[in-house]
Amino acid sequence: MKTKPMKEGYTSLSIAIKDLQEEGYNVDFNLVEEGVEAKSKKKTWPAGKLDVVKFYRFEGATNPSDNSILYVIETEDGEKGLLVDNYDASATQVSKEMLEKLKIHHNE
Repeated sequence: MKTKPMKEGYTSLSIAIKDLQEEGYNVDFNLVEEGVEAKSKKKTWPAGKLDVVKFYRFEGATNPSDNSILYVIETEDGEKGLLVDNYDASATQVSKEMLEKLKIHHNE
């Protein structure tokens, strides 16, 4: 079965999440110091064991603190999911390797 390419952009975060979940990105990742975790799977992946395959920026219409990025992530062992984070990833306590992985996408 051929997978369709990801969209280049979305009008809202909720639409993006719904669409990507329909594409199989169902794991809810959380940012942790060493990488990402999925509480539902009771598992953590270090930055070196995952790829950020796409990202989408969303800006709050009236409140700059509503800015966020949706990261589309695939892990080395085949898990696919999403991570929502604010623009200021450097304010989060994460490993240097994970910060570098996220910064690559902030500067594109």
